[in-house]
Amino acid sequence: MPGAAAAQVPQRTGRRCVVVAMAVAATVWAVDQLVKLWVVSSLVPGVEYPVVPGLLWWEHIRNSGGAFSLGSEFTWIFTVVMAVVSVGILWALRRVRDPWWAVGLGLVLGGTLGNLTDRLFREPGFGVGHVVDFIAVPHFAIFNIADCGVTVGIGIIMVLILKDRDMAAPRGG
Repeated sequence: MPGAAAAQVPQRTGRRCVVVAMAVAATVWAVDQLVKLWVVSSLVPGVEYPVVPGLLWWEHIRNSGGAFSLGSEFTWIFTVVMAVVSVGILWALRRVRDPWWAVGLGLVLGGTLGNLTDRLFREPGFGVGHVVDFIAVPHFAIFNIADCGVTVGIGIIMVLILKDRDMAAPRGG
């Protein structure tokens, strides 16, 4: 039955991709939350701590909005959007057979869950919590590890789309 063996390869590949995506997401989420625990317990809000003078510093802030603190009066909308994005990625993972798609989606999922955790469980309250940001560079927003995961993940996905790589097409073995 050669057809039966061939039909199982995409299934195994799909399971591997889900495992990869979930491992990447869990790693991004865990690192993000652990670093945020350190930031909250160690850094005084609003004080700059130089890492590379003039290029990179830590600065603990609480962000009620989105990127660049936009929409700070609509914090709950960001919570809903992040929850919907997370569910959408989990739904899409059923189709993923390409490991690079798994990595990209895993990075976005982990970052989204990292900031969603802040929205759900940090002050001022459930669903409207403020995200802990701390990575600062000149002339840019202050951000966190979760934001890095989302940005790199979206970058990978954009390259895959530009290269016309189908997430459901098996790659490798």
